Amino acid sequence: MKPVGVDRLDLRPTAPSGQGIENAGVSLQFDELWRPDVPSQVPRGPEAILLAQGVINARQLEAAKTVQKERPQLTIMQALRQAGAITEPQALRATAEYFKLPFCDVKSDQVDRQLFALLPLEFIKAKNVMPLRQEDGFVMVGISDPANIFLIDEVKRRIRRPIRLAVVAPADIQRVAEDCDASQAPPIEEIIKEIDEEDTLEVVASEVEDVTNLAKQAGESPVIRYVNYVITNAVREGASDIHIEPGDRLLKTRYRIDGILFEQTSPPFQMHAAIISRLKIMSNLDIAERRLPQDGRIRAMVHGRNIDLRISILPTTHGEKCVIRILDNRSIMVGLEELGMGPDTLAVIRQQIEEPHGVVIVTGPTGSGKTTTLYSALRCLDGSKLNVSTVEDPVEYELDFANQVNVHDRIGLSFAAALRSLLRQDPDVIMVGEIRDEETARIAIQASLTGHLVLTTLHTNDAPSSITRMINIGIEPYLISASVNAVLAQRLVRRICSHCKKPASGILPVELLRRYGVDPKCVMIGEGCPACRNSGYQGRMGIYELLKLDDDMRDLITRSPSLVELRRYCHQQGMHSLRQDGFRKVSEGITTVEEVLRVTETETTRPAEGRQP
Repeated sequence: MKPVGVDRLDLRPTAPSGQGIENAGVSLQFDELWRPDVPSQVPRGPEAILLAQGVINARQLEAAKTVQKERPQLTIMQALRQAGAITEPQALRATAEYFKLPFCDVKSDQVDRQLFALLPLEFIKAKNVMPLRQEDGFVMVGISDPANIFLIDEVKRRIRRPIRLAVVAPADIQRVAEDCDASQAPPIEEIIKEIDEEDTLEVVASEVEDVTNLAKQAGESPVIRYVNYVITNAVREGASDIHIEPGDRLLKTRYRIDGILFEQTSPPFQMHAAIISRLKIMSNLDIAERRLPQDGRIRAMVHGRNIDLRISILPTTHGEKCVIRILDNRSIMVGLEELGMGPDTLAVIRQQIEEPHGVVIVTGPTGSGKTTTLYSALRCLDGSKLNVSTVEDPVEYELDFANQVNVHDRIGLSFAAALRSLLRQDPDVIMVGEIRDEETARIAIQASLTGHLVLTTLHTNDAPSSITRMINIGIEPYLISASVNAVLAQRLVRRICSHCKKPASGILPVELLRRYGVDPKCVMIGEGCPACRNSGYQGRMGIYELLKLDDDMRDLITRSPSLVELRRYCHQQGMHSLRQDGFRKVSEGITTVEEVLRVTETETTRPAEGRQP
């Protein structure tokens, strides 16, 4: 019986006469088809495209393969991303090129809502796949993982129409899904119209679970529905804080988005007491106490994911003001390479967090993104091989690979007390939420000198100020010079909206631009559009000032220099200021001159560090 498929093979002899003609011919032909004992060393898949483009090198690829062997659930692209070798856009574009598919940036107004409804919302969010539009008789489907043939078959079965695929970022799919889901909710004006006097006088003290599912309470009283709407809408808009502020017969609701407060549709003033009482009930606070400040916490389910809400209530002359801090894990799920650091700064920071010991300080005012930077740095570490511990006040985000301690001063659990205990827990890396006093600073420095890597924050205006700040709180200069490895100062600037970006026109500060080496033709602005709330900005990124201590710097610190002397030396050694880094981003068309000037202090009292050589 002839084996199936043998007639398709060319089994003619290829070896010289007398040298095993038949066997040689068969062996050569099958070697061309399959060589099980000699694995191919040539990369295949999207990683081969990245290698050919020079985005990654062979060493990075081999390191990613090693990680993949240790963690088989990861794809090679996920391993490359975790190692910081590539960004998500680079991975998606390479994947699209490999599968010969288009890569799309999708906005809500570009999606056909009737086609979108062909798939259940839960399926779209869980699988990161969604119908986009009709095109030449096909349904264009956006998908984040085109290699998943089982998912593609499931989509075909559900849609029952011919489809074409396009690669879309998971974040775009999630955002569009949330926008389409929100469009089904009643407008806020309708909720307010339903409120009558009885609703403002009595709040339903319904049972509040550990995790409040706001979607399940849509049919409750109008006050509850309004509070739920304010929270869910703030999460959807990307707000970091919600301000509910009573005035003179006026109640105002504002969202802080990209660092700026935007006023929202405000409810009637008579709703104030009911709204505050509802928030107190949700956060287990005393609704009868209206004379003292109170702090609480709410765990809520918003758009299918868990969100932490920190409640702060403060009595004012017109009643209780409430500020809700929104802690969303998605805001810290970014790599160091996505924060906006320049290549040189990023390389130094990566090197510093791989050091076995020392102190790395991130400094800046409140709201400058210090916590996000620290969490991004921690995510670069291998938590399976290192004992990573954090001490925070409070713990803002939960990390599955770290041991996190919440400071509680009322019971004596201070930063210093927690640090002392952590040092007996055999730590490798310690993150201290903030150095506030001499005792905490001294223990952190001692920990670094005894073989631990310490990441921490400090509230100062720039990097050199951190050194003098440590001296001022009582730390000996020789201890600082021996322990501190690097100081990173940062601010957050708003990005120009990509939908309405255009070249700047009108009067420009040419002399200022020339001082920082910016070509006026490269300056961009945002005209303002509905996507950015007519602000011209959408999203934020960091600007940075990095001080890396060398031997000469350590010698200078031991002499307890003044701040002016320290700044002068730093800039003589080539350290770029925050304003310099900001204007570099202006020249790249990422942000505006006004944004950089808004977040950086004037340099009139400093050495001329901004002057170009």
